[in-house]
Amino acid sequence: MMRIILLLAAIAVGADARAASTSPAESSYAERAEVKAFIVEMRDKHAFDADVLAALFRRTRPIPAVIKAIMPPRDPGVRSWHAYRARFVEPIRIAAGRRFMRLHSAEIAAAESRFGVPAEIIAAIIGVETIYGRHLGRFGTFAALTTLAFDYPPRAELFRRELEELLLLAREENRSLLSYTGSYAGALGLPQFLPSSRRRYAIDFDGDGRIDLVGSPADAIGSVASFLASHGWQKDAPIAVAVSVAGPGVEAMIAEGITPQRTPRQMEEANVVVREVGAGDTATQALGDPLPEQPAAVIDLVTPQAATEYRLGYRNFYVITRYNRSSFYAAAVMDLAAELAKSE
Repeated sequence: MMRIILLLAAIAVGADARAASTSPAESSYAERAEVKAFIVEMRDKHAFDADVLAALFRRTRPIPAVIKAIMPPRDPGVRSWHAYRARFVEPIRIAAGRRFMRLHSAEIAAAESRFGVPAEIIAAIIGVETIYGRHLGRFGTFAALTTLAFDYPPRAELFRRELEELLLLAREENRSLLSYTGSYAGALGLPQFLPSSRRRYAIDFDGDGRIDLVGSPADAIGSVASFLASHGWQKDAPIAVAVSVAGPGVEAMIAEGITPQRTPRQMEEANVVVREVGAGDTATQALGDPLPEQPAAVIDLVTPQAATEYRLGYRNFYVITRYNRSSFYAAAVMDLAAELAKSE
């Protein structure tokens, strides 16, 4: 009997410990003070039904895989341009991209004509984002954004805004909040638009009266071009040029960031000598042509134990970084686009 009593006591203690370690979100988001405040804000700001939102949050549970996916690695190591590029500029993605461009040549040509964005850039972005629809993500968008908005403090403000945008999007489309699925970060469809971008830049490019970034490649194509044009894409303007750089002002120039600020001539006046290195896959100028005398930034693409590659990033390079704020990302889009533009 004493052994049974001790066993029952141990079970009770274990249950109490588990209860103590269970966060409020694991029982119900609706009981969290910050969620209640969010519901009140959505009611007052956008006239949402507070009871309906509370019911949605009550049935929503955190997704541990979302937190795991967004957390920075414990051992981040050193960023490598060569490794990053190899993930996106590779045979499978190139072949898939060329098929995509053949299948949707009319839609891509129409988007290029309307928005001034090259066909291969549009296709490359969709390729980098989802391999042309192969990797759309299967997380419930409402649950993923709720998890990040209330259980990931480093970027809670951003994801609460995106959760607000998802509420508005669902109402505008007269669609259930729980019907949206996508990436762990709440990105949607072939072009992986966050809800805010989905509302502002996505367009009905196939003319069927609705926007469908999952089932309509035409809508995805038009929406990518619309996004880039809305962020200042310049038709027929340079994107970036592979260059060599030298001089005592190089580090200071790199530290200025990726926003185009100085022309090549102004860079030389600041003790930075910039020269084109060639007309290979990563260059946009013919060998021997002068560098475009337009504002640019010095972009350093670093690989451990290898020579750093440099590009002169013009306005259109900067526009690509509005899609993903990484110079590696923009350079990979450029290089994949160069491969897609080649004849097979």
